[in-house]
Amino acid sequence: MEHLVLSHEPAIRLGFFLGVFAVVALWEVAAPRRALTVSKTLRWASNLGLVALNTVMLRLLFPLAAVGVAAFCVQNGWGLINHFRVPFVLAVPLAVIAMDFVIWLQHVMVHAVPALWRLHRVHHADLDYDVTTGARFHPLEIILSMLIKFATIVVLGPPVVAVVIFEVLLNATAMFNHGNIRLPAGLDRALRWFVVTPDMHRVHHSVEDDETNSNFGFNLPWWDRLFGTYRDQPRAGHEGMTIGIRGYDNPREVDRLDGMLLLPFKGEITDYAINRRNYSTGAKP
Repeated sequence: MEHLVLSHEPAIRLGFFLGVFAVVALWEVAAPRRALTVSKTLRWASNLGLVALNTVMLRLLFPLAAVGVAAFCVQNGWGLINHFRVPFVLAVPLAVIAMDFVIWLQHVMVHAVPALWRLHRVHHADLDYDVTTGARFHPLEIILSMLIKFATIVVLGPPVVAVVIFEVLLNATAMFNHGNIRLPAGLDRALRWFVVTPDMHRVHHSVEDDETNSNFGFNLPWWDRLFGTYRDQPRAGHEGMTIGIRGYDNPREVDRLDGMLLLPFKGEITDYAINRRNYSTGAKP
């Protein structure tokens, strides 16, 4: 089974990516959560251009990808799961959950370390919030993320199937929870116990520092609840909140491909972004 999955992994991931992207994009047209403020043509061309650039870069730098590393670890008995011979039926869910926790830790880290926040600003500087925001990351952050993923796989030793499931889930949920889509309030409340919803993650993209430093989850919502970083709603409401980073509101700088690539190298960062708890004057904490 693992050989079959490994040989078809690119097609599996691409199929899920295109399918989920199409569903969320159509959903955004049918039931948008917020009115967009910047040209959709500009943003989509830039955000998807960045996706294409990152895809080519990863294929050139890491041709084996995460599943290749997982297959190598399985064949050579590397990693905790292989060392302790965890049964397959337990190894798959345990590995998926463990890798999701590492992604949560990584997300906290890129908010906490000033040099890494420079890279992660590219994701947060988008002036609108939709399905393309979910894949908008600077190439250097993508490389960092891949190296962390490789290290996690070497330590953990997950089955190849678990890595494919995790990769598909991460991409799918990132597009879903960045979608500019409206969910019934009751359904949103129920879903956010099991998966990060668009309303839950949108809080994290607020210009208000204390809201940005909350809701770090991409897939599973449990880590934010467990570690005290969960925030239910933005204080200004989803229609009234401002998306982005305070002081970075020029579309030419933050929503064009050339501006996004140069953004990490602009301005000064003199403190730890994750420690900021500021909010607009007159707003209630």
